[in-house]
Amino acid sequence: MVRRAILVFAGVLAFGCFYFAAAQGGKAEPNRIQFKPGQSGATVSGSLSNGQEMEYIFAARKGQSVKITNSRTSLFDFRVFNSEFDFETEFESSPSLTFEVPETGDYLFFVRKKQVRAPRTAKFSLTISIK
Repeated sequence: MVRRAILVFAGVLAFGCFYFAAAQGGKAEPNRIQFKPGQSGATVSGSLSNGQEMEYIFAARKGQSVKITNSRTSLFDFRVFNSEFDFETEFESSPSLTFEVPETGDYLFFVRKKQVRAPRTAKFSLTISIK
């Protein structure tokens, strides 16, 4: 009886570990945007297919001005997010967005490929500057 209870417990524990690992989805950490010494801007680039997103993270201090420039507004949009400070922009399709940082910390920056018939995959290049 005790042996059976141990086997059931081990089975439940193994299933729980498997379920937890599967629920994590293997999602990668966002790419950290770091500025070269003496520079206040950086460009992020890559290739995405329809509906795919690329995640970045950047640090900024309260009161700084952030400007994001998107040269391919017909194919890509972007948003900035920080749940800790209750800060979130909508997905932006405009050529640029400027905002003042509400609190010091890390901010998530998402680039998303729009759903279009053609091209299904395209390269993006967005510039972020913080002053």
